[in-house]
Amino acid sequence: MSIDQPYPDCGSLLGDIGRAGRTMAAISACEGAAGNISVCCGWPIEMRHAFQLSEPFDLPDPVPALAGHTIIVTGSGQRLREIADDPAANLGAVVVGADGRTATLLTSPSRRFARLTSELNSHLSVHADQVQRTGTNFSALIHAQPPRTTLLSHIPEYRSGETLTRRLLRWEPETLVNLPEGIAVLPYLLPGSPQLMAATVRGLRDHRIVVWSKHGVMARSDACVTRAADLIEYTETAALYEHLNLASGGRGEGLSDEELRGIAMAFNLPTALY
Repeated sequence: MSIDQPYPDCGSLLGDIGRAGRTMAAISACEGAAGNISVCCGWPIEMRHAFQLSEPFDLPDPVPALAGHTIIVTGSGQRLREIADDPAANLGAVVVGADGRTATLLTSPSRRFARLTSELNSHLSVHADQVQRTGTNFSALIHAQPPRTTLLSHIPEYRSGETLTRRLLRWEPETLVNLPEGIAVLPYLLPGSPQLMAATVRGLRDHRIVVWSKHGVMARSDACVTRAADLIEYTETAALYEHLNLASGGRGEGLSDEELRGIAMAFNLPTALY
């Protein structure tokens, strides 16, 4: 699904979020209630058929860039693999007021959560930064915990964005095609903290995915939420190749810089990596 035209309605967005959640489950990136998803929409959306309840909502921080926007987001403790079974029970919709300081939370009578995801501050801040900097009217984010990518971030040398990018993008042409900016890596930062929020905003300005060291990843897309899921799957597949290569004694060649430059030229990729 694309956001081109017509704009997606509530049902389409909820369906996409459910599919993205199942993709994360299929690659073992959301054990238990791990992971969270949000989409931010800048066009009017009729939400009442899915979310009939309304209450005032305190935003973690003012987000003036999101005034009038609707953010559909996972509830805390909800399993991503179960969203598709009953999206309204697992998700809430935050409608940001015209002042960017107040908001309304829309939920379903079947709501299964007491509060929204603990990573809400990062979601809102990244959405606001993307909207303000690029003028997009759509932004999707997924935080997940793909095991091999996360494992690599426990190895000190892989906590360099340059090193991780060069090690992962060498295994398949598709990885460079889909991640031409490479992969950003953040140091370990406390989950839900202002420090993690600020670092994630910075990292996602120039990259489509950031690794939260010893924690997981966050990926963004301005096309659709399933596209953000794809980016995590591409990264985790590359991490699988890297893991297998390490386990086999590092005997794999990988694509050479010359071969990667050829791919970049053939596909006219916006990359400065090779």
